[in-house]
Amino acid sequence: MTNKEQYAEWVTTQERLPIFMQPWWLDAVCAGKKWDVLLIRKEEVQIEEAETDIVAALPYLLRERTWAKYILMPQQTQIGGLYLSEQVAFTAEQLEAVTRIVATHLQQLGLSYYAQKYPIGSPVPQFLHEHEFKIEEQVTYRIEDLKDLDKVIDRFSKNKKRQLQKALSLHVANDMTAEQFYKFHSDCMQLQRKQISYQREFFLVLERKTSRRQQSQILVIRNADGVAYAAAFVVWDKQSMYYLIPCYDPQYKDSGASALLVLEAIKLAREQGVAFDFEGSMVRGVAQHYKQFGSTKTTYYKIEKYYKWWFHFATFWNWCRGRKY
Repeated sequence: MTNKEQYAEWVTTQERLPIFMQPWWLDAVCAGKKWDVLLIRKEEVQIEEAETDIVAALPYLLRERTWAKYILMPQQTQIGGLYLSEQVAFTAEQLEAVTRIVATHLQQLGLSYYAQKYPIGSPVPQFLHEHEFKIEEQVTYRIEDLKDLDKVIDRFSKNKKRQLQKALSLHVANDMTAEQFYKFHSDCMQLQRKQISYQREFFLVLERKTSRRQQSQILVIRNADGVAYAAAFVVWDKQSMYYLIPCYDPQYKDSGASALLVLEAIKLAREQGVAFDFEGSMVRGVAQHYKQFGSTKTTYYKIEKYYKWWFHFATFWNWCRGRKY
């Protein structure tokens, strides 16, 4: 069996594995690109009590150019990095052994650059810091307890409650296809003189794979005439629902549709019995918007390392030219 096949078998034993680290998700978001996985086995870190041979795994997207090789997060993928077996209580010594294996493997790949965002609560980042990896704090906003919807809504800000009052004439629907969602999002971005950040084919593949597993939904807010004001593509796993791709028609920014869209997504998360994750934002205005729904600021970490000093300049040059590196 290949490492990817073994990984696909192992993840069936990991109940809390984020959707973003599932093999089928990586197949979707890395279509046309190369992803692989490092498997760490119990004998390598001297864990005799483990139920499975594999005790940790590092899936990653490997990009190559004629001038560089690097690991980055795939599009629309919040979480990655090293995942530790849920069945093992790792000691500090074992964690050090695991991270040493990771550091050695990445070095042997001949990378110019490495960057991944690790799962919330992972103890790994602090250990990788000892191997000269840079740790950068990331923020997402979450609502953990959705059992009492009235209490959840009560924590909304006065501004969001006012917006919901404005939206009383609007309704939620589940009648937007993937094609229609992509066009709606693209049109919304054009009205703001911006470009959509992902390709049509990319989204169609991702929506198809997630919906077939009943782990996604397109929500749309419409008026009485059926005109779409706002829409969102949400995905979920056994722990959380992620507000992955929201979009709003700026022509109806004062309608309250954006607040109603969030509320309907929260209701869906409640039906699924999972927490609600706004899928992170390091943008001040967006973060302020999410905080007004009574969400809690939650920290996780981006881990990166420059193996080649000149990659700083290469990434900056490509960014300036608007190219995806």
